[in-house]
Formats: sequence, structure tokens, C-alpha cells
Amino acid sequence: MNSPDLLLLREQAAALPDVQSSPDRRSIAIQKVGVRDVRYPLRLRGGADEAQATIGNFQMTVALPPEVKGTHMSRFLEVLDAHAADMDAQALGALLDTMLPRLGASEGAITLRATYFRRKSAPVSGVSSLLDYGVSLHAESRAGQRVLRQSVEVPVTSLCPCSRDISDYGAHNQRSIISIGVELRGPFTLDEQIGIAETAASCQLWGLLKRPDEKYVTEYAYDHPKFVEDLVRDVALALRAQPAVAAYTVASENFESIHNHSAYAWLEGRND
Repeated sequence: MNSPDLLLLREQAAALPDVQSSPDRRSIAIQKVGVRDVRYPLRLRGGADEAQATIGNFQMTVALPPEVKGTHMSRFLEVLDAHAADMDAQALGALLDTMLPRLGASEGAITLRATYFRRKSAPVSGVSSLLDYGVSLHAESRAGQRVLRQSVEVPVTSLCPCSRDISDYGAHNQRSIISIGVELRGPFTLDEQIGIAETAASCQLWGLLKRPDEKYVTEYAYDHPKFVEDLVRDVALALRAQPAVAAYTVASENFESIHNHSAYAWLEGRND
């Protein structure tokens, strides 16, 4: 396409009506409008190591005043596409700060969900493997206040104290998921958050284990029995000691090996 044709198209585009910005007479505000289920490649920073490549799932929304008909959906993707920094909670907050003026909004939110991998060495053999964790980052601006939240889902082992103490040998154990959500007042890495969950468990998990490792994790879990209540309370104690954490929620679901249901516990707290 030659330059005169391109110039003409640009002039025509500038003259197109902006329907989204036209007035709406129904006088109904919309708290959240935008895009969701946006899959986008990114580099996720979890700690001191180099950021890792993954695929993020984004939801990006703004609040729409009652007098405005619609938001500009394409601008959400323009903002995301222009973001080049490695992603963590603070970077998501910076992305929110870019998004709001671009959309002409004073309130809005961005949620990112992704899979995060950590390379771990087995406890005895030292064999290396990856373990995956669910991660969610959330940045929100409402009523002049900005909030950053960071959540992880950590797979662990739990072993029943009651089963161990009433049995002549053995104890039932199972895989569990510890979910930790924190409201941040400062930097707090994904690795630190995951480490709190793994430390509180009867035993942590590895992607690959050899026979000496299996012996180790079996005996370690037996020596560290935890009810589902113990798991969430021990995590809460550790979070209370974190100055970067303003508030938290902790949940644990034990996928019981002797029942066809899960054991579950949830709590919340604030660090004043």
C-alpha cells in the first residue's frame, strides 16, 4: 500500500465516530468492565533466580461511570502488549498504574493467574526436577487505595497424627493443597510464600524421587504428623512474622486416603 493510500485510511479512521465515549442516559455505573481469559506469554519472577517463561491468564477491568456508554476494549491489550518488565506483584501494580490513565479510569483491577515452576533437588539422591505451583497476582485501585495481593497453591504431604498414634504400625497420609493469599505492604517473593507452606507440611513434595528419597520422605512425614487444622495454624504463625504481609488467608485441603471426601480448614488474619 503506497503512502497516499495509507494517509487516506488514517484520515478516515480519525473521522470515525467514538461510540464507546458517547453518553449513556440510563445512569447506571458498572463496577467492572474489560477483558478476561487473555492468555499471554510473560516472564514470572519468583525469587532470586532468573525469571522464568510461562503463560499468564489475565483479567483486566475498569470501573465505568454511569454517563459513559462503554470502555475501549482494545486499549487493555495495547497496555499489556507494551509491558516488557518481568512480572511479579510490584510489576503488576505498575501495569495497573499504566492501564488506568490509558483507559481514562480512576478505578480498576488486574488479575494474573499462571503456573510457576521451581527446580528442586531430592533430599537424599540430590536428583533435580521441577515442581509446579499455582500462582495468582492481583492489583486493584478502589476509592484512592491501591491493594496488591499474591496467592499460591502449594502441593504437600500431610500425615494424620491420630492415625499414627492409634496404630501399631503405619499411618494414613495423603497429598494436600495449602493455599495462601496475602495482601502485601512490601516485597514478598513467591519462593518465600511457597517455602512457608512447605515448611508447615508433614513433608514437601518433589517431582522426581529415587528409592533412598522415598524412604526419607516416608519417615519424615511420619515424624511430622499434621491435622488440617495444624497446617493452617502453623502457616498463620509464620505469616504473622512477615513485615511485608498486611493480611492473609490460609486454606488447606487434604485429599483423604481413607475417605471419599476431603478434610478442609480455612482462616484469615491481619498483621497490625
